[in-house]
Amino acid sequence: MKIGLLGFGKMGKTIESLAIENGDEIVWKITSKNAHELTRDLLRQAEVVIEFTRPESGFENVMRCLEAKIPVVSGTTGWQKDLPTAQKFCLENGGAMIWASNFSVGVNLFFILNKYLAKLMSTRPEYGISMTEIHHLQKLDAPSGTAVSLAEGIFQEIRNKNGWKLHPEMPSENEISIEAVRKDGVPGTHEILWTSEIDEITICHVAKNRKGFASGALLAARWLVGKRGVFSMENVLFGGMRDEE
Repeated sequence: MKIGLLGFGKMGKTIESLAIENGDEIVWKITSKNAHELTRDLLRQAEVVIEFTRPESGFENVMRCLEAKIPVVSGTTGWQKDLPTAQKFCLENGGAMIWASNFSVGVNLFFILNKYLAKLMSTRPEYGISMTEIHHLQKLDAPSGTAVSLAEGIFQEIRNKNGWKLHPEMPSENEISIEAVRKDGVPGTHEILWTSEIDEITICHVAKNRKGFASGALLAARWLVGKRGVFSMENVLFGGMRDEE
C-alpha cells in the first residue's frame, strides 16, 4: 500500500515501522510542524490515509481526506460528536472511512465479551457496574474513547443504564462510573467490574505495547482500499455486510 500518515507521534512511528516491515510505502507524513503542506494533491499521492492526531484536529483531518476522495482510517478519539457529520458526508459523496476508538484485535474481541457479559447481567439487578481505564500521561481525552465504546456496548444490553460520570463525580442510578487514571508508560488498560454484596466479576484488557493498535490500523487500511462506505472494525475482523455500499 501507499500510505499517508496524518500525525506522526508515537502511534504514527509504530505504524511506519510495521508498514515498512510489511513492504508498504509511507508516501508522506504530516505533523503539526508541516501541516501547511497538506494539500489535495499531496493527499492523492496515497492510496489510503491513517490518521492519529489530536481531538481538536480529528474531524477536519477526516473531512479533508473524504473531500479528496481518499480512504481514511481514523483512530483519533475525543471528536465523536462530529463523527455522524463525517459519516454522512462519506456516504453521500462515495467516500470510504473507518473510525474506531481502538484498532487492537484483542480490544475488539473484548468489546464483544463486554456486550455478552452485559447481556447476561441484564437479569441480575443485584450487581452494580463500574469501569477503570489507565493510560499514559500524554492521553488527552478522559475517559478514553475505548472506555466510552465499552460503556455504549453496556447501554445496548442494560436498558436502565444510559450514561456515564467521570470519577470522582457521583453517578446517578442510570449512569456508570468511569475512573480515568494516568500513569507514565501505560499503553492502555480497561477493567470492568460487576459487584454485588456477595461477589465480584471482573473482565480486563491490558495492552502491553502499541503494536496491537498499529497492526490493527494497518489491517483496516488494507481492507478499506477499493471499498466505498462507512465501516467498523467489526466489518474488518468478522466480515458480514458492509454498512453501506
